[in-house]
Amino acid sequence: MKMNSKAPFILYGGDYNPDQWDDETIERDMEYFRKAGVNLVTLPVFSWAKLEPEEGRYEFEWLDKIMETLLKNHINVFLSTPTVAQPAWLSKKYPEVLPTDISGRKRTHGMRVFFCVNSEKYRERAAAIAKEMAIRYKDYPGLLGWHVANEYGTYCYCENCQKKFREWLKERYQTPENLNKKWNTSFWGRTIYDFDEIYLPTELNDDYRFFPAAQLDYMRFVTDSTKSCFLNEANILRKYTPDIPVFSNISGFIKKLNQFELTEVMDVVAWDNYPSPKDDPSFPAMKHDIMRAMKDGESYVIAEQSPNQQNWQPYNKVKRPGEVRTIAFQGIGHGADTCLFFQMRQSIGGQEKFHGAMISHADREDTKTFQEMKQLGAELKKLGNRCLEAKVNSDVGILFDWDNWWALELTSGPTQDMDYLKQVHHFYRALYENNISTDILKVTANYSKYKIIIVPLLYMIKENVVERLEQFVGEGGTLIITYMSGMVDENDKCVFGAYPGKLRKLTGIWIEETDALYPDEENQMVVKNSERTNSIYKCGFLCDQIHLETAEALAVYGKDFYQGKPCLTKNNYQKGSVYYFGTCPEIRFLKLFMKKICEQQNVYPYFRIDGCGEICVREGERGKTIFLINHQEEDMVVHLDKDKYWDILNEEQVEDMLIVGGRNVVVLKPL
Repeated sequence: MKMNSKAPFILYGGDYNPDQWDDETIERDMEYFRKAGVNLVTLPVFSWAKLEPEEGRYEFEWLDKIMETLLKNHINVFLSTPTVAQPAWLSKKYPEVLPTDISGRKRTHGMRVFFCVNSEKYRERAAAIAKEMAIRYKDYPGLLGWHVANEYGTYCYCENCQKKFREWLKERYQTPENLNKKWNTSFWGRTIYDFDEIYLPTELNDDYRFFPAAQLDYMRFVTDSTKSCFLNEANILRKYTPDIPVFSNISGFIKKLNQFELTEVMDVVAWDNYPSPKDDPSFPAMKHDIMRAMKDGESYVIAEQSPNQQNWQPYNKVKRPGEVRTIAFQGIGHGADTCLFFQMRQSIGGQEKFHGAMISHADREDTKTFQEMKQLGAELKKLGNRCLEAKVNSDVGILFDWDNWWALELTSGPTQDMDYLKQVHHFYRALYENNISTDILKVTANYSKYKIIIVPLLYMIKENVVERLEQFVGEGGTLIITYMSGMVDENDKCVFGAYPGKLRKLTGIWIEETDALYPDEENQMVVKNSERTNSIYKCGFLCDQIHLETAEALAVYGKDFYQGKPCLTKNNYQKGSVYYFGTCPEIRFLKLFMKKICEQQNVYPYFRIDGCGEICVREGERGKTIFLINHQEEDMVVHLDKDKYWDILNEEQVEDMLIVGGRNVVVLKPL
């Protein structure tokens, strides 16, 4: 479903909380919005208590007035069901809606996203207010989307969840005997004879809390429960407004729920982009690409980002001049069709009163933030509809899987520093710094369009994945596999035989054991050069002790008792090649390696650049749109070769060479 079909331009604006302000302030905000180019706001995300002050009694008149004001000022709306923050009367009257934490404590009212997604009473009242809103606003001309709740992700361990979990397991495994087999319950005497003997993995039950198979299924259960909770409202909204897309926003902390599963039932994908000032620009870039993977390459919604500093990070740095623009255009360059922020006006109380906003407490338009937001709004207007629904076309993909993420970090050993997202980013960064466009791929994705696929830490092997990778390589593809791959099935049950299990034929190796290095330890990768000299690079984290079968060694360890043993191998498989990293290489080597592999497959960056910078290319029915983003303070030089381009933001023709200043953005279209 197209997000921008009723408004063919990039949606610009964000969260607005007019119930906090008087009429005079709201009218002043409309003037600010016009000056900044705001064309959409999201509301009333946290207003359930004001809309339904007591059960079954609704007061929409104040919201009607706001909606009329927005319409008069030509500002569209993502209308949010306010169900992320239930009113106090609901928690007081029906305490079963409140969650129970992992320590077994029933929580009290107050936090947002602080409800049990399996509570029937919560779902009943959430459905009721969603229906009231759908009926009341279904014909509102400026309604562009339904935003259900906000940042789902609360885990609950109440008695109702215990009951639902047992029912979920019974449906999944059918019999206790089958569950015992899949979970390998004979270890530590965990055999069950009835599903009622299964408990939630809480601090009250350490046997299940440290039982990876049970924990893994509980996390899957929470995702399925949350999906059902979303549909409880979404189905009502779709009944009354079938042509309006329905979605919820994904928190920037994306691990808790399997977002590939959750977004299957959403019309579009939306997420909240809050990079840390300490993040390398490649890290939010990778998260953007994960979001693009949700709908197999379709464009997505940036529902929130910060116009200035956050308030909830350990150290809340003010955004540097130009940083709002580089972050915003990075999202659009990677596939977003919106540029939305939290928040429009800075709140004067509550937990996020110091969170940045377009309109600060100073209530002035001559602030750095407002002027940059005004500039951004003008630039997005120049961009118009040029890149809406345009795709990012990549020749390189990286496999990413939520079940694999959970299982890998639930396992005990070989190291406590197992961080799947960090490890995937290490390989992504090597491509990013070579300006190689990269897609994040579900394991179910179509592999055939790619020349190179990287498979970092594919610990869990799902059905048909290996067979499809074999076909990819067999037809001429290049595959790169790493340590901690091919080890368990979907229930975290180890394979029989040597690792990497079913990937053994592809890699042409077997692994005897894996050494875990302390954070202050490192080994060496000794790489043979064509000139009969060696190059030495650092490596660490894990060190597989590899035995060659059909593969050849490209690098060996430089130290320890496995000195001289292979740590990087290559195996020719039918028409393609498979590389295996038995250890984590330093980024310096990985960048050189990825550059070489890409060149062998005729994969190159769109432009050659001097300095550090990011190139994003989106291609659609209006042609290519090229985003040149400089996240650094120093200039970057872009070599355009012999082609000519139109600089959309500066409205001028450019050719030969282009200098992009520090923290600046240039957007081009070919002439």
